[in-house]
Amino acid sequence: MSRITPFTSPLLVGFDSMEKTLERIAKANDGYPPYNIERIRGDSAAGTPERLRITLAVAGFSDEDLEVTTEENQLVIRGRQVETGERDYLHRGIAARQFQRTFVLADGMRVLGAELRNGLLSVDLVRPEPVRMVKKINISVPE
Repeated sequence: MSRITPFTSPLLVGFDSMEKTLERIAKANDGYPPYNIERIRGDSAAGTPERLRITLAVAGFSDEDLEVTTEENQLVIRGRQVETGERDYLHRGIAARQFQRTFVLADGMRVLGAELRNGLLSVDLVRPEPVRMVKKINISVPE
């Protein structure tokens, strides 16, 4: 029995990679660390484009413990804390676990930068204005 998805329509040509991306996103919902995504409106008069800001709650992580990379069309944020044997905890309620949070980026999205402040890691992205393109295709007639 074959599986029917919205991407099996004959009108959607070449979208099979998007279907695989959506399946990967559905499987990668861990919940840690929690995050926000906000839209920061641009100023058209000043020529400032609209931006997106992803903010992760990474209390206890220093900038050396965090890594922000782009891999193909994905933003990957990793956190690794190194345990030091210097502390003797009576109670440990703050998690010191590793994490990897992946965000799939649309074509053309660029990372402007990342900032760590007060236990919050903010990553700013810019979404370029889509270019409307109309291209005429010549029709050839065999002789």
